Amino acid sequence: MKNILFISWRYLVTKRKEKFISLISVISIFGVAIGVAALIVVVAVMTGFDRDLRDKIVGNYSHITISGYEGITGEDYQDIRERLSSTPEITGISPYLQGQVLAKEGERFFAVGLRGIEPATEIEVSRLDNYLVVGNLDNLGPADVIIGRELAVYLGLNQGSFLNLYSPLGKEFKLQVAGIFNSGMYDYDLNLIFTDIATSQEILGAKGTFSAVAVKLKDLYLADSIIPELSQKLGFRYLLKSWTEANSSFFAALKLEKLAMFIILTLIILVASFNIISTLIVVVVHKTKDIGILRALGMTAGDIRKIFTAAGLIIGFFGILLGTAGGLLLCALLEKYKFIKLPQDIYYIDSLPVVVNPGDILLVVLAAGLITVISTIYPAARAARMEPVEALRYE
Repeated sequence: MKNILFISWRYLVTKRKEKFISLISVISIFGVAIGVAALIVVVAVMTGFDRDLRDKIVGNYSHITISGYEGITGEDYQDIRERLSSTPEITGISPYLQGQVLAKEGERFFAVGLRGIEPATEIEVSRLDNYLVVGNLDNLGPADVIIGRELAVYLGLNQGSFLNLYSPLGKEFKLQVAGIFNSGMYDYDLNLIFTDIATSQEILGAKGTFSAVAVKLKDLYLADSIIPELSQKLGFRYLLKSWTEANSSFFAALKLEKLAMFIILTLIILVASFNIISTLIVVVVHKTKDIGILRALGMTAGDIRKIFTAAGLIIGFFGILLGTAGGLLLCALLEKYKFIKLPQDIYYIDSLPVVVNPGDILLVVLAAGLITVISTIYPAARAARMEPVEALRYE
């Protein structure tokens, strides 16, 4: 085996008069490296988008939402709390009421989502308190409102400013801005406002009722598996929906996009594999005499095949190694310095999120390795088919 590896290496690192072979070997290595590095960076960015988006969605909404087919009254809410109090996986329960209203500032009208919350329990199911950049939930009184940073900028409002709201029935309400939040989600910060539950019930004309009950779990990934158990405790009057189900189309699209990018960028490695094929074919042609001598000395066709397979794997190994190192380095630089900026109103974040998943890296390396192995099959088979007499006839 040592002899096979030595010969393979010598065929790639040739004498001065055959530097051309060494040059195309280096080009092949860099071709594989560029493909691997590009794939690692793109997959890391897609994983970062997925995790960042999931984190922000869960931060704004609960892990499980319980809604009633006939609405949820105050008595229903208390009943839900009692029935679920014995579930150890649950860490928080809070009601909310949501609807659409018109916000007016000067001559401008703006449609926003109004979400009425119970400040004392809201901190148990969402990160709204952590998102507040001005004010806090304790200041949310009966005539107060908390608005997003983007809406505050758009309407020119600050803490202490007054915001006029119009209910679906056309009734006007004047609320004071008690806080401003920044969730990092542009649409939420622009289109969502919070009041206490009693104020929202009055504005939306839903006295004594809630839209749904929010539930937070110790582990957000338990949401889908625990729903059957909670449904059994609550009965058939309620509809339970997990955060993954509520945003299933969004995450499915992101997953499909990640898969599509993986396939597209794998084609770069596939193109680079043609460089490996051409390199090995050139080596076979240049080493025809050597192959004949080796066969005459007793090497089998299988040994010749191993030599050229090993030569292709050497190119692939160094390409994958260099590409992996370069990809990880670029990911680290992107994560630390964030030198690629994004328009926040389109992508909801201002820079590329990067998350390096070891499983993704392993998948990229295995895919590149498989393509490299496949690219060696034809040149190695061609070299193995050479007979000693034919190889030495014109020498």
